[in-house]
Amino acid sequence: MSHIAIIGECMIELNGAPFGTMQQTYGGDTLNAAVYLNRSATSHSSSTNTPRIRTSYITALGADSISQEMLKRWQDEGLSTDLVLIDEQRSPGLYLIQLDDVGERTFLYWRNDSAARYMVQHPGFDKITAQLCDVDMVFLSGISLAILPHSDQLKLLTIIQGLRERGVTIAFDSNYRPKLWDSEDAIKETYQLAYQATDITLVTFDDEQLLWQDTHPQDTIKRLHALGVKTIVVKLGPEGCLISENPENEPVKIKTTPVETVVDSTSAGDSFNGGFLSCYLAGGSIEEACHQGNALARLVIQHHGAIIPKSITDTLSN
Repeated sequence: MSHIAIIGECMIELNGAPFGTMQQTYGGDTLNAAVYLNRSATSHSSSTNTPRIRTSYITALGADSISQEMLKRWQDEGLSTDLVLIDEQRSPGLYLIQLDDVGERTFLYWRNDSAARYMVQHPGFDKITAQLCDVDMVFLSGISLAILPHSDQLKLLTIIQGLRERGVTIAFDSNYRPKLWDSEDAIKETYQLAYQATDITLVTFDDEQLLWQDTHPQDTIKRLHALGVKTIVVKLGPEGCLISENPENEPVKIKTTPVETVVDSTSAGDSFNGGFLSCYLAGGSIEEACHQGNALARLVIQHHGAIIPKSITDTLSN
């Protein structure tokens, strides 16, 4: 069984109409990916109760009742929560989603003093670092880094680089969110370090174009290979994705089937990541992993919420 550890932040989610009916749930880019990864691994296993992959989530929560309920729900999803830290002084962050008529979303966040922001400073984090030497893969995102104080960003990236040198595969999704950063220079410096410690990137071309002014996905691929990234997946939305495992060869286009109506694009990239990583860790090729990621994302964006009901994602295995 492969073992992946996913580092990041999960927040309390409120979604609905402003000053109208709101629904409370939870979500966060890497947590969403972890859930979809585990569902996909379970649905494609020989036994519906035994996933092919162990998925551990690494974050910090509070000691409050909402944090405890979130932890229970992750366990119900089959995630391993042994590496979740409890911060007695802080609580989870909060975000609100507003959707327009075509499924595009606007976010408002309250997270500056969240438990996850200070997880690297938690007394138990060094113990977690030691345990990561035994996993097969570590996955994190640009948001996993962006929420941290700068010194903690550097500490985490040093840890990640050390794990890579020990043979742990590192996967990274840039998931660029400008409002989380102090300056463009700070973003670029941190991302450069992240890419240099990365084996597999799962980036979105719109993000790379916005930050690096890439004019074509092949510009992104060339830049990432030059930084030492071995396997590159550039997500292109309804056009599928472009993959490259060798800078000497032409990138390969993996097409997808666009949906007629996008209900909610909140977790499109996260569900792609979950489906991709599930297939890849189970021994699938990069092409097969992209097809699985595309299929899962296509299903997710036709329903409301960052994490859609399991009964819906289970249909992919039928």
